[in-house]
Amino acid sequence: MGDANYARELGVAVRAVHMACALCQRVQAGLVSHGTGQVKSKDDDSPVTVADWSVQAIVSWILAESFQDQNVSIVAEEDVQTLSKAELADLLASVTKTVNESLAEAPKYGLQSPKKALGASQVLEAISRCNSTGGPTGRHWVLDPVDGTLGFVRGDQYAIALALIEDGKVIMGVLGCPNYPMKNGWLNHHHHHHQYDESMSSSATDTWEKGCVIYAQKGSGKAWMQPLVQQNKMLEWPNSARQIKVSSIDDPGLATFCEPVEKANSNHSFTAGVAHSMGFKNQPLRVHSMVKYAAIARGDAEIFMKFARCGYKEKIWDHAAGVVIVEEAGGVVTDAGGRPLDFSRGTYLEGLDRGIVACCSAKLHEGFIGAVYASWDSSNL
Repeated sequence: MGDANYARELGVAVRAVHMACALCQRVQAGLVSHGTGQVKSKDDDSPVTVADWSVQAIVSWILAESFQDQNVSIVAEEDVQTLSKAELADLLASVTKTVNESLAEAPKYGLQSPKKALGASQVLEAISRCNSTGGPTGRHWVLDPVDGTLGFVRGDQYAIALALIEDGKVIMGVLGCPNYPMKNGWLNHHHHHHQYDESMSSSATDTWEKGCVIYAQKGSGKAWMQPLVQQNKMLEWPNSARQIKVSSIDDPGLATFCEPVEKANSNHSFTAGVAHSMGFKNQPLRVHSMVKYAAIARGDAEIFMKFARCGYKEKIWDHAAGVVIVEEAGGVVTDAGGRPLDFSRGTYLEGLDRGIVACCSAKLHEGFIGAVYASWDSSNL
């Protein structure tokens, strides 16, 4: 499964993401059942929930405890400014409770629990510890605690993404996809039904095996997927994992492409024009979060494209884990100019040429880059 030098890091990362998935499933079930009262807005109006802060806290704590021999550097999305407000004391209490409930289950995942429950100040400290800005040197963990919070709040797709960057290169990536079952083709089924129905959530649960963790290590030439840990069971990693590969389809007429759901950070009209010029016949698969990268790596779709509107800057935590997983599964990921993504320049993907393209094959990728160039001059991006 890759270089033995990183076996310890990969083991901790996979276990931590499994724990985070279980936490998110519990919180999401409560949101879907009881409404969105604990969903807050950040300064940029994007939503944040108990799960975002709780996952960041537990992953931060686990990494710090697991690598006490290292100066652990973590680049992550959330800060504690909102959570620290006096009028949100109840929200902080909910986060603290959720964190302690999750960490109490750590032995189930092969990790250590705290000797005693963490206090609110310790939870805030764990969250705020994730204040690194990355860069071209050193080792940096990159975390998106809940990628696709809008999908999470709606009971839809979301992901927990954890990657390790060393000297500007992504070394490994782990994606937890709690609502993305093991069975290929399910994402298309869910997309066409738009929401879970009773047959999906109850009687068909065993058939679909809802939820998975996907991971890869740079240079291994392999990507892996395993089911989420079921209730009252222990994590059986890596014995329960199976290898995944990208799709073998390279005919645009048979290919399916993924793009973001939100129009705010993706130009659907431009991607539709590129798809038309390439001869795509299938409707686009609009999916929340880095689950789009999982879809490419697993062979559920052939292309992921994202062309943000002018002024939007891509963050490294939205792509690092997904990129290495797609590449090791046999795919290609570049910017729209055909250049590799640069994770060495801090929090943002600086120098990005127009957009991001992930393909299952070099042939499709080459044709797609050509179609982008041909369509660009007539676009309004």
